[in-house]
Amino acid sequence: MTIDTMILQTPYLSLDEEFYNLTKSDPLDEPYLISFNPEAAKLIGLDEQSASDPLLVSLLNGTFIPKGAEPFAMCYAGHQFGHYNPWLGDGRANNLGTLNGWNLQLKGSGETLYSRSADGRAAIRSSIREYLMSESMYHLGIATTRALGIIGSKTKIIRNNIENAAIVMRMSQSWVRFGTFEYFYYRREYDKLHSLAEYVIEESFPHLQSDDDRLLKMFCEVVDKTALLIAQWQAIGFNHGVMNTDNMSIAGLTIDYGPFAMMDDFNFGYICNCSDNVGRYSYGEQPNVAYWNLTMLAKALSPIISKDKMDKKLEEYGSSLYPTAYIDVMCSKLGLQKRLEGDGAFVEELVIALHDAFVDYTLFFRTLSHYDGNREALYDIAMNPVAIDKWLELYDKRLADENSTFATRSKKMLQTNPKYVLKNHILQEAIELAEKGDFSMVEKLLYLAAHPYDELAEFEHFAGDTPEEYKNIGLSCSS
Repeated sequence: MTIDTMILQTPYLSLDEEFYNLTKSDPLDEPYLISFNPEAAKLIGLDEQSASDPLLVSLLNGTFIPKGAEPFAMCYAGHQFGHYNPWLGDGRANNLGTLNGWNLQLKGSGETLYSRSADGRAAIRSSIREYLMSESMYHLGIATTRALGIIGSKTKIIRNNIENAAIVMRMSQSWVRFGTFEYFYYRREYDKLHSLAEYVIEESFPHLQSDDDRLLKMFCEVVDKTALLIAQWQAIGFNHGVMNTDNMSIAGLTIDYGPFAMMDDFNFGYICNCSDNVGRYSYGEQPNVAYWNLTMLAKALSPIISKDKMDKKLEEYGSSLYPTAYIDVMCSKLGLQKRLEGDGAFVEELVIALHDAFVDYTLFFRTLSHYDGNREALYDIAMNPVAIDKWLELYDKRLADENSTFATRSKKMLQTNPKYVLKNHILQEAIELAEKGDFSMVEKLLYLAAHPYDELAEFEHFAGDTPEEYKNIGLSCSS
């Protein structure tokens, strides 16, 4: 399929008009292609040769509208830093429609009904960060949105400085958020709440469509997916930064990459969002915030689903779902095949040790993947090796309960613990070059994102400890 033969559908527009607002893109000035993602193109059946098709830039700039597309912005509300905002929605995004089960969206394409006095634009730096990080998360095995391509322009926007605007085409299997349900709950439009739930089941949980108890089962699956997602975030060292309910996916996806970060030196209380003054969305609080957000979703669904039954499911989140998912993922990172009763406490001891050791999180697990009893390599990467040494005593004892050999364990761990993750200082290098018109690093990092577990000589410098001046920095929400 080529760009000019794309045919989109717009099932979301079958809902009541209050769910969306028809809109048009505001094209960027002198647009140019920064990067095209052939892997994402395959998902929608688009020919990889589209990278050289002149229509690609027009598609991403909103000046070429595929057949069947009808651009619209989605309406939703949400709790932002714990406070309810009744009027949010896609303030800088146009949804074109769906193709092969993927919803195509242009982020940074101009003002919409929901822009709330903002300019509807996105900066090149934030667009590059989302473009690359969404691909990285996918290849790390974490549910996420994807991205087809990104364009830059000569259009100027004011953020912290005067910057050039960009547009990234995002792809998602669903753009419905917890906050979409909240919008209709707080407006007491329960018939539309029910219509939304049925739409979500059709889009994201089609196996439930003929089930008489499908609404409750939908909620239960959302809880399950969210518990797994957050467990994977914690295990890989990912801090989302803005876990508002409008940034929580009903399909259990990582969405809306803003001031995110991959952990440098492990810090349980790390706050990547410099606007988060009290640490509500710190790394360590993410499991708790996810639970709080799920309770807000349950409240929004209470007119159409039994509150008692939802509360029972929510109890499982804290008592078993999240803890079990987190321990399972962490045990896999540690090369443990068995699950023993004391593994929860064992993993907790590791978290404490990492926090005290001042050690690079990703580098620690990659180094541990080669651990054969000789501790020197692990001592060398920690500022406080004593903390590591104490935990390794526990690790050696735990390994004694396993039947696997070192070679078998190491092989599996090297396929579980990435050598490369896209830390912020790595992304910043690509951004600074791109702002000068050099997109070579964007392409290199797109490749690196797709090969996180490989040994790649040319990227070896990205596998080490983060330079001190760049460790665990905070980022702004502005983009």
